[in-house]
Amino acid sequence: MKVNAKTMMLRVAFPCTLGAVILTASAYAQESLTWEQVKAKFEQSNPVLRSNAVSVEEMKAEEITAFLRPNPQVGATADGTQISRHNNVWQPLTGTFVSPSISYLHERGNKRELRLENAKEGTQISQSQYEDLKRNLLYSLRSAFVQTLEAKAVLDLAKADLEYYDKIIEISRSRYNAGDLARVDLDRIELLRVQYEVESETAVVNLRTAKLALMQMINERAPVDKFDVTGRFDWSETLKPLDDYHQIALDNRPDLRAALETIRQAETSHKLAVANGTTDPTFSAWYIWNNSNNNPNAFQTLGVNVSIPLRIFDRNQGEKKRTLLDIDRSRHAAEAVKGQVFEDVDSSYEQLRSSIALLRPYKEKYRDQATRVRDTVTFAYEHGGASLMDFLNAQSDYRVVQLAYVQLVGSYMTLSSQLSLSIGLDVAP
Repeated sequence: MKVNAKTMMLRVAFPCTLGAVILTASAYAQESLTWEQVKAKFEQSNPVLRSNAVSVEEMKAEEITAFLRPNPQVGATADGTQISRHNNVWQPLTGTFVSPSISYLHERGNKRELRLENAKEGTQISQSQYEDLKRNLLYSLRSAFVQTLEAKAVLDLAKADLEYYDKIIEISRSRYNAGDLARVDLDRIELLRVQYEVESETAVVNLRTAKLALMQMINERAPVDKFDVTGRFDWSETLKPLDDYHQIALDNRPDLRAALETIRQAETSHKLAVANGTTDPTFSAWYIWNNSNNNPNAFQTLGVNVSIPLRIFDRNQGEKKRTLLDIDRSRHAAEAVKGQVFEDVDSSYEQLRSSIALLRPYKEKYRDQATRVRDTVTFAYEHGGASLMDFLNAQSDYRVVQLAYVQLVGSYMTLSSQLSLSIGLDVAP
């Protein structure tokens, strides 16, 4: 059998093309991320978080500056220059001598150590503020993640309702063909399908919108159709006593930690202000070589000097007073933050408790009742034992109950994230 060149090229090109298509499809396959993966991507790529992390590194660099010693100073002095004429020869540099010197300011009162301590405490405050920013951004991220899961659940519910209703339409058409159903009733049933189509399309739009918001937070640039998340969309009745959450918040809230660290920094700043009010002497030394000295033993001399400023008027009084007042201000601010912490915990705890109370009867009774009523009325309608209005009402009640349950679960998960935000520790399911 003869095989021409064109056929051979097609045989070779087809597997290559197929392989390329498979690789491309694999590269753009839908990616389902768990909460931990979303969180990791957020911590790695969120520009707001990364820029704030650089600020912490800048504060660490300030520690180097704070602990630097004063630079010594060097100088040179020329003196003794005489304009003379000896044997009709000008000698303008006769008797000139050069005196090099060095001086150094000695800091007393542990100023360097206090500056370093103050800078380190500033770094700790900056780190705590970074953790607080991260805490708030993670709450927003978690809320966007929950909204995406809720949108997926609503879409699944809308698709299931549409599929179920299509079966009812098929049954109704069979009854109409058999002469057991009026044409107007069939038309009413078919017209009501528009509501299910609208709900399904709205659910699709809401899901895409939720995905886009989540992708924006993690700086994801993939097509929205290729991005997906997966996770547990459920609730739990587990809730610790309120006092336990109070203690967890006191131990973990970074904004409260930053407020307490501000008090320590204010105390260190006051110590530094007191130290800056002390006198710092300056030590100097110099060397002189004078070849015109009348004393033959004084050609080379060394000198030392100690300069002590008199702190008569300026003893840093204003800064001492200001830093002392700043300690009280920081303490009051910390008490205000502590009160806000308790208020946040109390509020989020009560809302979560209320959400659990609303979900409990849905789980124990309402969902099963709505399903049972819908199935019973549907069966009766199929066999002519129930009116069209009874069927439509039962179907509507079922949709309302199931949608309300999904929305309550989404609200519960969001409130769990809010409780995590209030205590500074992730307790969300």
